[in-house]
Amino acid sequence: MALFVKRPEIGDRISFTTYGMNKSLLLVGLGNPGSEYNGTRHNIGFACLDEFARKNEFPSWVNKTDMKCLSAVKTVGDTRVVLCKPTTFMNLSGEAVQAIAHFYKIPPANIIVVHDEIDVDFGQIRMRMGGSSAGHNGVKSVTKLLGSDEYGRVRVGIGPKKPDQIDSADFVLQAFSTKEQAAIPKLTREVTAILSEYAYGTPLTPDTRTFL
Repeated sequence: MALFVKRPEIGDRISFTTYGMNKSLLLVGLGNPGSEYNGTRHNIGFACLDEFARKNEFPSWVNKTDMKCLSAVKTVGDTRVVLCKPTTFMNLSGEAVQAIAHFYKIPPANIIVVHDEIDVDFGQIRMRMGGSSAGHNGVKSVTKLLGSDEYGRVRVGIGPKKPDQIDSADFVLQAFSTKEQAAIPKLTREVTAILSEYAYGTPLTPDTRTFL
């Protein structure tokens, strides 16, 4: 018989209960390794996973050199949740995701990838299962190495690109604007809520959330 589990409060908005699922989930944040990339738009996946880990009191990150990632593992409710931040550069993210998913025997349907999305405006977060990469090289790599696109996406808006003529590769490697930086705590809190709901059994259905 499954245990009845009390969900912890996440941020200021959710507090609820669920029945244990007895399964494993893999939550991945995409970004580039190295302190020079901290605070850039392309590394928002790392920032969101860091906040989720902090809020849910995960153990310290461990460098898994054989799986090319930083990882942390904890049971949340009745579910083993594995966190992954690839230590490859963005374009090779799939190498880490493939390795850790294989090690923990986690299928694509139980994986969520958190990443920046230039075609979504800052202030919005879009969720879905499966779909194309929309030109995101990290997502392309994950899909290629997993051999499937049937994993979840939490797409964090970083658009629109300004100025229009700037190359997209340059834009994503810039730091957030001062105004955007002030809203990052709201952003990471909302993503933490999404991931926590998923860990406690709420399906990742197509949705858009606004935090501004």
